[in-house]
Amino acid sequence: MTEENDGHIKGSSAWGQALAAVVLVGALGGGFWGLARTSSEERSEPEPATCSESETPAAKGKHLSGAQLCQALNRSDLAALLGTPTEIAKTASGSDSSIGKIATPQAQVEFETYTVTLSATYDDLPVAGSEALLGTDAVRQKVLGRPGVLYSTRTISISFRLDGEDAESGPGVPARAVTVAQDPKDRGGSLDVTLWRADGVVPDDAVLLRVAEEVLPTVPGWKSGG
Repeated sequence: MTEENDGHIKGSSAWGQALAAVVLVGALGGGFWGLARTSSEERSEPEPATCSESETPAAKGKHLSGAQLCQALNRSDLAALLGTPTEIAKTASGSDSSIGKIATPQAQVEFETYTVTLSATYDDLPVAGSEALLGTDAVRQKVLGRPGVLYSTRTISISFRLDGEDAESGPGVPARAVTVAQDPKDRGGSLDVTLWRADGVVPDDAVLLRVAEEVLPTVPGWKSGG
């Protein structure tokens, strides 16, 4: 049984939770930016994974790209923000996807202990009030002065068969996520940071919020204030 870290989140957007689940599971089919890892057998220590530089990480129209999100997320101090400063990134990737006209780019960085995703959803719907759609434990949470919601979700575990039969999926490990308004006035769309642990322990909200508060201001187009 393997954890597929690209098909796990119940919802990138607060209002479009069910749709986003399909998007993220569908991302397994391809479209990921290639991840650059050290291939030299001679290095005594592995190099941290980097985002692909094979294409220019330009925004598509007014939307962020997966490459831009990957560059914002895969920062040199991310392991320290997670509380595991000695770990290095094993993979770093970004992908561009959409459901109909709703763009849902995302990025993911995986460490030994934690995996983190950063995603954007352009559904033109506000974050405020969306806690009712995100589970019984969803709570409002201001993040950097913007409306946000903290909630629980779960990864999806996918098992691939060597005999060529269809893959099987089931519940994975618990995750914690925070969705934050893209616009200071919450005029639509969200940015989401999701965190889970390889050992299945529920991540600490303090760690999740620390990562979100450091990463989100570095996303292209982020504006402080109201």
